[in-house]
Amino acid sequence: MSEDNYFEQRLKKLESAKALGEKVYSNGFRPSHTFAQVVAQHGNHTREELEKQDDRFTLAGRVLIRRDFGKTCFFTMQDGTEKLQWYIRRDRLSQENGKLLDCLDVGDILGGEGRLFRTRTGELTLEAARLVLLVKSLRPLPEKWHGLADVETRYRQRYVDLIVSPEVRKAFRLRSQLIQRIRSFLDEREFQEVETPMMQTFPGGATAQPFQTHHQALGMDLYLRIAPELYLKRLVVGGLERVYEINRNFRNEGISTQHNPEFTMLEFYQAYATYEDLMQLTEELFSTLAQELLGTLEISYQGEKISLKPPFQRVRFVEALEKMGGVSPEVLKDPKKAVAAARSLGVELRGKESLGKVLVKIFEKTVEEKLIQPTFIYDFPIEASPLSKRKESSPEWVERFELYVARMEMANAFSELNDPIDQKERFLDQVQRGDWEEGEVRGYDEDFVTALEYGMPPTAGEGIGVDRLAMLFTDSASIRDVILFPLLRSKD
Repeated sequence: MSEDNYFEQRLKKLESAKALGEKVYSNGFRPSHTFAQVVAQHGNHTREELEKQDDRFTLAGRVLIRRDFGKTCFFTMQDGTEKLQWYIRRDRLSQENGKLLDCLDVGDILGGEGRLFRTRTGELTLEAARLVLLVKSLRPLPEKWHGLADVETRYRQRYVDLIVSPEVRKAFRLRSQLIQRIRSFLDEREFQEVETPMMQTFPGGATAQPFQTHHQALGMDLYLRIAPELYLKRLVVGGLERVYEINRNFRNEGISTQHNPEFTMLEFYQAYATYEDLMQLTEELFSTLAQELLGTLEISYQGEKISLKPPFQRVRFVEALEKMGGVSPEVLKDPKKAVAAARSLGVELRGKESLGKVLVKIFEKTVEEKLIQPTFIYDFPIEASPLSKRKESSPEWVERFELYVARMEMANAFSELNDPIDQKERFLDQVQRGDWEEGEVRGYDEDFVTALEYGMPPTAGEGIGVDRLAMLFTDSASIRDVILFPLLRSKD
């Protein structure tokens, strides 16, 4: 039967239910319990114990499976918390309710009232003495959802995916718990949660192509933020010495299993700390989340065993290039040799990249895929890190680290540059060299430099990709699996 035929058939059943006096789509029904509460309170009771009870329950849920046996019927029902079987005997229903039973389909949302018992197989079941059709599902649920070859359908119709896929609901529940626990972790350490602008006059704090919009009343162009960094550091200048934001960022770039144009980041800043302090804090955060949410520090991701037990491996950027990437020491010092090495690896270059940026692209090509266990890569070239503090012992390098787990960059952190003169010189040098990728906005945030001129205490800051962290903790291969409504190409 075609989907249009199903739709028409169910419309007729809806009209039949209304003719029986059912107030379909009404808001008056109030369940007394959730399914999870019923299972928690009575899931361990024996058949005999349930028979002695005279408690009645008013419940509501969606029909997932219907099985008819003559005068009796079993529904597998689901609410937002759990599944529960319902049992209906036609001869114990009112005349109107008996007729209503013929109007019901898989997908309908029902209210029911009755008492609990156990079936011969021992399953906890509600014997419904009264049924109410709350919502008529006009479209049938897929019978073999997990067998669909078109994975995009799951993303486009996430509402159906959530109805029929318990593991999907579980993954998004864990994502919510993950964010809640991140907040608790930072709150316990006296960080203050803040909110900074999503629409900015200059898109700073990261290297990315922004989305642009226009404010009619003010007559000015604005950008959706690519990072909250520069605003958060303004707050540190203002005396909020430990701040964080769980923020939505927007980058007008490619889509992959690890990239979505709209994504969630955690960014936090701590005064009187260095990137080494944040390495320790990051280890503590990851291990705490794993232990509290998963109950273990030994997790599995896409078939590989990963240990989140501190301390994590630490490797300097140049050592990683040499030992893991097979890059010769000459390439690390000679811009021409670095460019030649990058092109031999198939790295796309514009011809204006500094040595540091070329080395970062070589790193991404040769080293990232080998970083499975948690690894801090630290001390990056200064050209690729315009907001990071120089190493006092080696001014051409900066105090910056990136954390990699399961071949994914999970975190990026610096000892923040708080010298306004040095910061302005780096911005101006970037402007003069034209060191931008295609589509990036040229220039720099002058007000941020002004803020630094008032004085920012020594500070360390970090950004952690919440979506990728959720991928890791839910064993999801794609970022689309942990974003409820990922951006997809139009079907038209």
